[in-house]
Amino acid sequence: MADENLAGLGVAAAAAAIRDGGTTSESYTSALLRRARENAGLHSFITIDESAVLEAAGAADKARAAGSVAPLLGVPFGVKDSYATRGLRTTLGVGTLAEFEPREDAVVVRAVKNAGGLVFGKNNLVEMSFGLTGSNRRYGQVRNPYAHDRVPGGSSSGSAAAVAARIVPAAFGGDTVGSIRVPASLCGVVGFKPTTGRWPGHGVAPISHTLDTTGILARDVEDVALIDRIVTNEIGPPAADRTDLKGARFAYAPRQYLELVAPETEARFGEALRQLRDAGAEVAEIDLGEDFSVLADRTTWNILFRETRDAVAKFLLDNGFPVSFEEIHDGLEPELREVWDHLVLPTGPGHLAPEDYAATLSADRPELRRRFGEVFGRGFDALVLPTTPCPAPLIDRQAKFTVAGEEVTELFLAKNTVPASGAGLPGISIPLGLTGNGLPIGIEFDGAPGHDRALLDLARRAQAVFGPLPAPA
Repeated sequence: MADENLAGLGVAAAAAAIRDGGTTSESYTSALLRRARENAGLHSFITIDESAVLEAAGAADKARAAGSVAPLLGVPFGVKDSYATRGLRTTLGVGTLAEFEPREDAVVVRAVKNAGGLVFGKNNLVEMSFGLTGSNRRYGQVRNPYAHDRVPGGSSSGSAAAVAARIVPAAFGGDTVGSIRVPASLCGVVGFKPTTGRWPGHGVAPISHTLDTTGILARDVEDVALIDRIVTNEIGPPAADRTDLKGARFAYAPRQYLELVAPETEARFGEALRQLRDAGAEVAEIDLGEDFSVLADRTTWNILFRETRDAVAKFLLDNGFPVSFEEIHDGLEPELREVWDHLVLPTGPGHLAPEDYAATLSADRPELRRRFGEVFGRGFDALVLPTTPCPAPLIDRQAKFTVAGEEVTELFLAKNTVPASGAGLPGISIPLGLTGNGLPIGIEFDGAPGHDRALLDLARRAQAVFGPLPAPA
């Protein structure tokens, strides 16, 4: 099989080809390594140990010859460099950990290895996962495979770029306010944020213990569903092989999610609603309340900034990282250090007071969850929205750019993903298509907490309706 055909295989297809003898793990991995070298300018990886991954691929081929039927046997995965990986350096995107190799794998990594999967390398990310554009001065600005002068989104920037560029069939990421779904949307791949707390997070550098979740980026929802079953150990039959959406009920809230949207994004989203209806779904307009966006922003950002210091300090200590929180803080790039000085450090003028933090957890977050609960209580299967309100902005204008004539900052990229994060909902972004100048547009489906498997089935059927996205040129 030619390199380009091998590199285009998804997780399930690659596993089947290796299992059935259509290729070997070593051949497949070698093709991906060549692809990684050809696309080194994307800066999607911080670390790839070629000899180690080829050795692991050879071991997988021997296991296959000995009769192994492990579900991910011989398939390489990208792993965001916020995940601890035994014997492979884990930097968290910061210079102070440039040479650190953990002694243990993160639980998710261990689950993938136990299923036969391989760690291909460690994906680039924003420092400490604190950003939405893929900027990292030490390890390189990650570039969007569809347009190298555009951002890939963040903070799981390298994970999304590597999957879109066909360097790996899937890559693990983390999502606190949209760090999986935003880059998935901007890079034209599938990005899944599970119900908060459903996937294990041990061994993954945190931002907020209330909001954080691990998750996955791939090119196909079926691959996401396969990995979800393995990571959660919820082994069961795959969803029925149907592609229509008859009986599905979707809600959309234009007042909250279409208030400021790029014209092409809005037009493509409207077309998507028509396609969903044509496929048999009911699509109804709802209103989540005049103060919904303010409530969602206040809840999510208050929790994130208030919990970062304690979460990071505890993680470093519990996982044997050879640095303190203070050393991490002192080594940050000036712009991020200034944010931490203002909002994260207890001495900062914007640090949330204990009583306000308590009110956020006891009043604001329950109210946000109640609003979503009303939607699902009315029988809707999912809330549908544009994942990002605009396509990828230019790298040289990532701090401030214009959408529909209005100047916004990079935080605007997470405007639509923040509410589901604050409420702990499962959410998945799938590609809708490309703009006139070839930039991906994503659509997000948010489901009721704990209904991840049903949400994945709906997203799989929706992806069949929208069709595949062309690979980057």
